[in-house]
Amino acid sequence: MAIVTQEDIFTKVQTALVDALGVDEEEVVPGARLVGDLGAESIDFLDIVFRLEKSFDIKIPRGELFPEDILTSAEFVQNGKLTPEGLKRLKERMPFADLTTFSANPAVQDFGNLLTVQDMCRYVETKVGN
Repeated sequence: MAIVTQEDIFTKVQTALVDALGVDEEEVVPGARLVGDLGAESIDFLDIVFRLEKSFDIKIPRGELFPEDILTSAEFVQNGKLTPEGLKRLKERMPFADLTTFSANPAVQDFGNLLTVQDMCRYVETKVGN
């Protein structure tokens, strides 16, 4: 199996985001936040997942890249924020994402502002098995 370079991964992730979100290529930089900077909405995430699966020939289990189940669970959310246990679960599920800022104030509504293009690339790297 061919080794996929980080550059290849970034290019394909960038293309998927440009196609799914209708943004310009220049906007899709590693530090760009999917929601805050690129305007992604929850419905777009399904499209993004589909495009990444097709582009990389990988399977992305529902909730793995965007763990809505944790973010909407009464067990893990209180007063609109993730509980310490919820945060722990999120970190286990998303080792590719930098959750430092979110951990300081884990408001569920801010979660979408967390994920960056770089996080997506790191996630794909774990799936292509380099």
